[in-house]
Amino acid sequence: MTDASALAADLDLARRIADAADAVTHGRFRASDLRVDRKPDRTPVTDADVACEDEVRRLLAAERPDDAVLGEERGGDTTARRHWIVDPIDGTKNYSRGVPVFATLLALVADGEPVVGVVSAPALGRRWWAARGLGAFTSDVARGIDAAPIGVSAVAELGDAYVSTTDLDYWREIGSQDRWLALTRATWESRAFGDFFHHVLVAEGLLDAAVEPGASAWDLAAPAVVVREAGGRLTDFAGTERIDGGDALSTNGRLHDAVLGLVGR
Repeated sequence: MTDASALAADLDLARRIADAADAVTHGRFRASDLRVDRKPDRTPVTDADVACEDEVRRLLAAERPDDAVLGEERGGDTTARRHWIVDPIDGTKNYSRGVPVFATLLALVADGEPVVGVVSAPALGRRWWAARGLGAFTSDVARGIDAAPIGVSAVAELGDAYVSTTDLDYWREIGSQDRWLALTRATWESRAFGDFFHHVLVAEGLLDAAVEPGASAWDLAAPAVVVREAGGRLTDFAGTERIDGGDALSTNGRLHDAVLGLVGR
């Protein structure tokens, strides 16, 4: 089996697992008996987060028993040559409040590089997926799109850019709010779409940059593949292509250095 065909098989598996994850998360979305607890870092976790990750792990164990798994809720191994990274519900705060902007993120990392990524947002009827060298795609139930290729924008001037971040309070907490405000002053428009959503919007060419002052590997592994295969870049704030740097910037590539010049470290 060639590398491309092996990646295509892994991507097909990831998409099938995303179908199962969607059944869990969408099935519990806005449930009257949804249980919401708080983790030690004060972020919420629901019974759906745990159930979804357990289902993903069960399917991976059956289909790829030799691969390791790292999950947000159950932990795991990142030292294996091949390991999957799962965020069962990215956007748990939205999910727990009944806001439909949440997704399951699933990625395969091989030899330290994310090579397969799926971002599935069932309440939006949207999914994004990619594999190294195979391009990036999306589906959209409302528009009747099963699979359409996506690509980043052609915006080349910072003054024309549409940018997004997460909660401004986090910038205050890390003492860097002036960096974000400087970027908003330098660009055309800014929003706070946050989480997975602004990264895939960059991949679709609807945003030009997404700035994450705080992020974990499970937040970034799947979007990193989608953004890269759509023609963009995802790095940490030092400009290094990694998912474990604690922060992230995704752009259309053309604006990357200019944005780093304002928010980078």
